[in-house]
Amino acid sequence: MTFEEARAQFPVLERYAYLQAGSVGPIARGTLVAMRAAQDNGITEGRGSHAQFRRLLESREELRSELAALVGVPTETVAITASTTDGCNIVLAGLGLGPSDEVITTTDEHFGLLGPLHMSGAKVVVVEPDADQIVAAVTARTRLIAISHVLWTTGAVLPVHELKAATGLPILVDGAQSAGVIAVDATGLDYYTISGQKWLCGPEGTGALVVAEPESLAVTRPSYLSQQSYDPDGTFEAKDGAARFDPNVTPTAAVAGLREALRSAPAWAFERAHEMAERFRSRLAEAGCEVVVPSERGTLVAWRVPADESADVVAGLADAGVIVRDLPGRGLVRASVGWWTNEDDLDRLVEAL
Repeated sequence: MTFEEARAQFPVLERYAYLQAGSVGPIARGTLVAMRAAQDNGITEGRGSHAQFRRLLESREELRSELAALVGVPTETVAITASTTDGCNIVLAGLGLGPSDEVITTTDEHFGLLGPLHMSGAKVVVVEPDADQIVAAVTARTRLIAISHVLWTTGAVLPVHELKAATGLPILVDGAQSAGVIAVDATGLDYYTISGQKWLCGPEGTGALVVAEPESLAVTRPSYLSQQSYDPDGTFEAKDGAARFDPNVTPTAAVAGLREALRSAPAWAFERAHEMAERFRSRLAEAGCEVVVPSERGTLVAWRVPADESADVVAGLADAGVIVRDLPGRGLVRASVGWWTNEDDLDRLVEAL
């Protein structure tokens, strides 16, 4: 498949320079077709039929295997969730942390991680997103490092494997801005969350959580999917593997859509996205923008603007058909550059600025 053929899958790109996959990725025609087919099947056969349930469960397990392959881990270590926030909540509730425990995070984390950290009951130690500072913050009370693989603010890539090796501590990695746009190997990481609707271009309400050792994490928020048998008082035998953490039944159409999105991503996606992100940084700098350029970086491209003007900048760009977002209070505007992004998108952004 050529780049032009692959890009043509996304109708939104015919109208806009869509640079917002860091929040919600574009939906391809094939993904929508798969979702409609699954929905139609439920309408004609009955959503509660035996055949329908069997297909749903089989499709969930196939999706579990496909997501595991995406990040290089065994299928039995993957739970199917609705979001990365789901995954963070599952982990932090299951660890049973308390006031005498500490967790280390950074100044540049999304509330989808920070909220669950706060509610864990542990003391949250916040440092700059710098490997040396993270390691220096470790004490005898530290029970967890909880950080993003790619920062949602600047696109900086944090050395998650190196931090795990340097500290020997359990690590929870928020993969919202990494899975689907950079190569990810979650091997050796204790917990890794995946977003389906961002860079994977799947439906909203889809995601996954990798739990390297499922039996070591408590099931504190069981769903019907968590158990393989239960007693009248609610005592239950958990399913094998990370399936015990599945928090809900993902809609049939959403499962079908995410599976199609995973299948349709081209083999050269990561290389193309990286190349275009570097082009964006160079062109924006040439245009006079103060671009944030981390030493290790993903494909989120951020530039500085006065904090009280960021929302107006985004609104003005939207009027010009360029879809980006601001990061409130940080004085940053962010463009999400995917494998589908082309030079025309870059031209439209620079001209509109």
